[in-house]
Amino acid sequence: MVGLPLSLLASRSPELGSTKALPPKMWDQGLLWLWTLSQKGQNNASGTGTGEPGPEAQAWNKDFTLSTEKITEKDEESERGNWSRKSDYLLSMVGYAVGLGNVWRFPYLTYKDGGGAFLIPYTVMLALAGLPLFFLECSLGQFASLGPISVWRILPLLQGVGVTMVIISTFVTIYYNVIIGYSLYYLFASFQSVLPWADCNPEWANANCSKTRLVLDCNITLDNETTINANYSWVEKNNLTCINGTKVFANTQAPSEQYWNNKVLQRSSGLDKTGEVVWYLALCLLLSWLIVAVALFKGIKSSGKIVYFTAIFPYVVLVILLVRGATLDGALEGIEFYIGKQSNFTKLTEAEVWKDAATQIFFSLSVAWGGLVALSSYNKFNNNCYSDAIFVCVINCLTSVFAGFAIFSILGHMAHEAGKKVSEVVDSGFDLAFVAYPEALSKLPVAPLWSFLFFFMLLLLGLDSQFATVETLTTTIQDVYPKLMKKMRIPVTLGLCTVLFLLGLVCVTQAGIYWVNLVDHFCAGWGILFAAVLELVGICWIYGGNRFIEDTEMMIGKKSWLFWLWWRVCWFFITPFLLLAILIWSLVTFERPKFGSVEYPVWGAAVGWCMIMFCLIWIPIIAIYKISKAKGSLWQRITFCCKPQPNWGPALERNRGERYRNMVDTEKEKDIEIPTVDAYVHKPE
Repeated sequence: MVGLPLSLLASRSPELGSTKALPPKMWDQGLLWLWTLSQKGQNNASGTGTGEPGPEAQAWNKDFTLSTEKITEKDEESERGNWSRKSDYLLSMVGYAVGLGNVWRFPYLTYKDGGGAFLIPYTVMLALAGLPLFFLECSLGQFASLGPISVWRILPLLQGVGVTMVIISTFVTIYYNVIIGYSLYYLFASFQSVLPWADCNPEWANANCSKTRLVLDCNITLDNETTINANYSWVEKNNLTCINGTKVFANTQAPSEQYWNNKVLQRSSGLDKTGEVVWYLALCLLLSWLIVAVALFKGIKSSGKIVYFTAIFPYVVLVILLVRGATLDGALEGIEFYIGKQSNFTKLTEAEVWKDAATQIFFSLSVAWGGLVALSSYNKFNNNCYSDAIFVCVINCLTSVFAGFAIFSILGHMAHEAGKKVSEVVDSGFDLAFVAYPEALSKLPVAPLWSFLFFFMLLLLGLDSQFATVETLTTTIQDVYPKLMKKMRIPVTLGLCTVLFLLGLVCVTQAGIYWVNLVDHFCAGWGILFAAVLELVGICWIYGGNRFIEDTEMMIGKKSWLFWLWWRVCWFFITPFLLLAILIWSLVTFERPKFGSVEYPVWGAAVGWCMIMFCLIWIPIIAIYKISKAKGSLWQRITFCCKPQPNWGPALERNRGERYRNMVDTEKEKDIEIPTVDAYVHKPE
């Protein structure tokens, strides 16, 4: 066995002074080496016949190592780290994509836009807008192992797009945890034998509160066939019957609605009536931030474990709610309204339906927020991000459809019990989550149990998305200050959560719900659409779509031209123009925001526009800054900023191949950073 390293046969333990058998995988590799020697001949293997290993043996020895990286599967990148398991990443992505909108918006849109017919535009928009952008962002983050700002080394001119994504994510993070705080409050309120919103409590209810709809008057037909309008109490007293459709109802509110507005929110009359901080909502907000901080204190290493519960358990609750709802009277009627015989295929001719489908897909998948890039940046280089994108997108859409059955089966029962049409009890957003559905649950046997399960599900759905959004912010800090985050991740994470908690206190004042709605209306809408369009144009038209495909093939392997045909068509043409059309439509049909029946003052809308401008202004500012730092004529400077930076490419040298063999090592030479991000400028040598 000339040239065979003794370390292949046994490994000595310094502690015990004895030999330990190698794992089976290493024995197989050693035997394969011996087999190669026997097949090639002793002289060929040794090269000289003097006992020195030849080229094949040397090459094998170079690849084989007993380092801890090979044995214990340590992180590829010691600075940033990697996901411990593939399942950690997938569950984190599912948790990020599947959020509150899947439960409280999609079912309502399906009902409103034609029932089962809505699934046609929804699926089409998934293929044309959602999946292409989702796959692109996953590939982008994984290829460079960088967050949403630093990844724009690919195209320095548009690095401001990454800054815009992070700022918008910061705004959304502030109010999203407020919604999680609402869920926590209702969760704690469910620990009572009778749900507090089941009846009108004088503590918070007013004269308009009623469990049933009160009829004021109606039309009746007398014996002489004369039709008159009469007081309803007189009609009942004389055992008369109202003519169908003539009842006039009093302006009453259900206990659940008054509990939400008067007790939970202590809602003021408008945005300009701030009032005081609602102390119990502030405590719930604090608790929600503590949960986020604890989950992220070790970054993806800790959050990747927690998502095994937070991402999976909501599906258990949805199944329980569906099974319970399906056994109730009126459940079938509710499902019929959702996706049954009530399906209206003529709705497909309305542009509004297609716009709703595209918007729901776009925001449901959480593309262009920076989170997909951030989470994917912790993948190992050769991870199959293509199959991951397909898996997460399909799971997200199926969850939306499935949640609709659980929601509408119970709403159908509520309508049946109240003698109403399903259309009269259906709602979306806050009104569905905190008014209509809680009211329906309060009418079930063992109501506190079902209420607890529902709000616990909302809590977990919100936390999953919040984990990923905050991780987007910490990843940005990680890319700018890697050594700081390695030593002080816990203090930095706690400090970030503390700052965001303090900024969120305005959202738990008596006017807080108006601020939540305002930020959601402006920042989570147009800004994200604009960033997504620039992202596609920059990568596909300036950096080069074909070049990006070659980058992706370095990770997932060579694919046929036919395989990439669909992605080319979407990335280059369909997806950017589709998103641009939605953006223009939204601007043309803009109306001053309002919450319920309360319209926002002019200055409130102005504040919203200022917020969105603050998010977008960094795109031109950073582009101008980059151009000013370049050399040559204006055109030469612009051209230079449209080229990838010297340190753009795979993070690890072994993954760079021939295409990136001349890439500048990030540790050896810093790129020109942005003062707004790095606080100082690294000038190239």
